[in-house]
Amino acid sequence: MTSPVTLLVIAKEPRPGRVKTRLTPPFTPQQAAGLAEAALADTLDVVARTPARRRVLVLEGAPGPWLPAGFEVVRQCAGGLDERLAAAFAHCDGPALLIGMDTPQVTPALLTVDFAGCDAYFGPAADGGFWALGLAAPDPGLLRGVPMSTPLTGAAQRARLTGLRVRDLPRLRDVDTAGDAELVAKAAPRGRFAAELARLAPVSR
Repeated sequence: MTSPVTLLVIAKEPRPGRVKTRLTPPFTPQQAAGLAEAALADTLDVVARTPARRRVLVLEGAPGPWLPAGFEVVRQCAGGLDERLAAAFAHCDGPALLIGMDTPQVTPALLTVDFAGCDAYFGPAADGGFWALGLAAPDPGLLRGVPMSTPLTGAAQRARLTGLRVRDLPRLRDVDTAGDAELVAKAAPRGRFAAELARLAPVSR
């Protein structure tokens, strides 16, 4: 069954020194990029298995062999993260759910949303940010100006949804640090991310 929802993934090409820099140390830039690629591949695989009207990868960089079939690829715009997230929603003319590449433990069940009687979905992240944002009527203005990458980002974005009928998704953990990586791998032990983490040298504690 086809869903009327567009699924958006905002991501960076997994290149050493450009992604997951907070994983170094204990990992090398090459190892961090390998973990980022595994997380992105897991995320895209889940999106590919989730019913959707469209699947759109909003990418900084170039596609690689980790990209499955069935995705439209659009380039991220310039500007801060709030502007890039807002521009991602501008590609949609109907209900849309946006996620990042940092939660490889996500599942099709979490991404299968129904906007009947609902204006928005919000997925809080353990670090105070958010891992998912869904809008029945995409409005880039709901994201522009939200302070990003702070412990209060999630609260600020959630406050922008005041007056809308919001359904909250479960809290998930982003992969930012080595400790995060261990916890996320335990949450999704059969994924590429967990396998890549297990292949690398043990994480420093």
